[in-house]
Amino acid sequence: MNLSNLKPAEGSTKTRKRIGRGAGSGLGGTSTRGHKGAKSRSGYSKKVGFEGGQMPLQRRVPKFGFKNINRVEYKAINLDTIQTLADAKNLTKVGISDFIEAGFISSNQLVKVLGNGALTNKLEVEANAFSKSAAAAIEAAGGTVVKL
Repeated sequence: MNLSNLKPAEGSTKTRKRIGRGAGSGLGGTSTRGHKGAKSRSGYSKKVGFEGGQMPLQRRVPKFGFKNINRVEYKAINLDTIQTLADAKNLTKVGISDFIEAGFISSNQLVKVLGNGALTNKLEVEANAFSKSAAAAIEAAGGTVVKL
C-alpha cells in the first residue's frame, strides 16, 4: 500500500445527486421538484408563519397591552442583605461597587434599596433609588442615604 492507491473504505462514501442534468440521469425534467406550483419555481421561499393560506396564528390572536419605552428597571436589594454584606466585610459605606463585587448585580444594572429587614449598624448607603421605608430605616439607624 502506498499514497497512490489509497481509497476510502467500501460503502463509506456516496456519489452526490446531480439534479437537472438531462433525461439520462433519471433526475432531469422536473429535477425532483414535482409538477408546477410555487415550490417548483426558482426563488421560492415560504414566509415565516405561513400556514398554507389558513389565517396565520399571529393574525388570529388579538393584540393587547403595550411596552413602555421609558420604563426604568431596577434590581431590588433589601436592607437585611445590605446588613449581612456590611457585617461580612466590616463596612461603614455600602455602594454600587460593593454590590457588584458581592455578585448581587452586574455593572450595567441600577439598584433600588427596599425596606425589608432592619439595619443595626450606622451605614452610608449609596444606590440609584430608595423606597420610602428603606430611606426611613437607614436614617433611623443613624446612617445616610446617597442617591446617585
